[in-house]
Amino acid sequence: MKIQQADETWRNWSGSQHGCPEIFKPKKIYELQNIVKSHAQIRAVGAGHSFSALAKTDAVLINLDHFQGVVAFDENRTQCTVQAGTCLDDLGEYLAPIHQALANQGDIDQQSLAGAISTGTHGTGINLPCLSAFVEAFELLTADGELLQCDRQQNTDIFQAGRVALGSLGILTKITLQNRPRYKLKEQIRLCPIQEVFANIDQWKHQHRHIEFWAFLHSDQVMLKTLNETDEAIQPRQDAWPSEDALLTLCSELTRSLPATNHYLQKLLSVFVKPTCYVDWSNQIFPTPRNTKFNEMEYQIPVEQGLQCLEEILHRLRKHQVPMFFPIEFRYVKGDDIWLSPFYRRDSVSISIHQFYKQDYHVVFDLVEPILQKYQGRPHWGKLHSMSAASLRDLYPKWDDFMALRQQLDPNQKWLNPYLKQLFLSEN
Repeated sequence: MKIQQADETWRNWSGSQHGCPEIFKPKKIYELQNIVKSHAQIRAVGAGHSFSALAKTDAVLINLDHFQGVVAFDENRTQCTVQAGTCLDDLGEYLAPIHQALANQGDIDQQSLAGAISTGTHGTGINLPCLSAFVEAFELLTADGELLQCDRQQNTDIFQAGRVALGSLGILTKITLQNRPRYKLKEQIRLCPIQEVFANIDQWKHQHRHIEFWAFLHSDQVMLKTLNETDEAIQPRQDAWPSEDALLTLCSELTRSLPATNHYLQKLLSVFVKPTCYVDWSNQIFPTPRNTKFNEMEYQIPVEQGLQCLEEILHRLRKHQVPMFFPIEFRYVKGDDIWLSPFYRRDSVSISIHQFYKQDYHVVFDLVEPILQKYQGRPHWGKLHSMSAASLRDLYPKWDDFMALRQQLDPNQKWLNPYLKQLFLSEN
């Protein structure tokens, strides 16, 4: 059950966060309960795909990889109950035999379901909220080892708060999702002049189920991607050589070693990016291979200010000639009613800044973050940012209610690592 001694190192996916915890990997719920009851400081971890220090600890780290699969489903309601350690990559295959699919997801599917839910992970679509908003119920293991069933009828405050709680209320063990019947999507990617996107995207966002684009610092074209439901025959993605991911790694390495090449490499977008069109089941279309490691900052901006914010970011990064090949990602997310959701009662534009993992991300993020905050941006909980309780409280109307509930459930701060203490308790 214990898989790692305290003198070994745990690292997240990008390698930016690390610690020396005791790692436990229980197979049964009673084993998990015993671990929780017998240790004073605990964090749970999924795939380690958060860039922030949410899972970083030198105490106890619990891995839920053995908690996998669908445990129940309701055909009439198109709902299913899933074990919290299930990887999103596997979830589509678990759902296919019961003719269900997630209503939306992002383009990375390596996260555990509990990790994705707890951080408000999302895809894109002006009428589609984050994944957490599709949670209909969950089972929560509390600090004293009790299992609570939470939904809109029982433990309702815990349900409202716990759908995005950063693992600070307890450990999610089972999650009931509102899904939809299995469906196919048509993916189209093309280059598009950035001025055309700025002029038309407020209209386009209502014409496509999903729309997003990637803006480069030194190109007047963006990569535009749309997804729409279809009944067309499947046309699966083709393996290209070199792959988009391999080109991204190569260009990032060149930009790191020879910063002056960045401008010229990005001018070659039309060579690298060709128009594509694929059709497949949604769980095959949503994810895109992401083997090139990076670190990421992401903020959610009020939807009506998104383009203005992006324009200011691009201007500042160009002015400072930052050595960043990665493009800036621009998506849409519908608002929800979850207490600490970055989309709480606010339709949003999601702006994501990436930096190659071998390069110092502070150079870029320190330039961009003041702009994101100027537009009342709320940070993605799983990604890098510098905010603390003092500034976060103003952005979340239910902040104090969440903290009161958290104190009630965990008076001894079992679930708070140093990072969460700084995030929730520090007024600096």
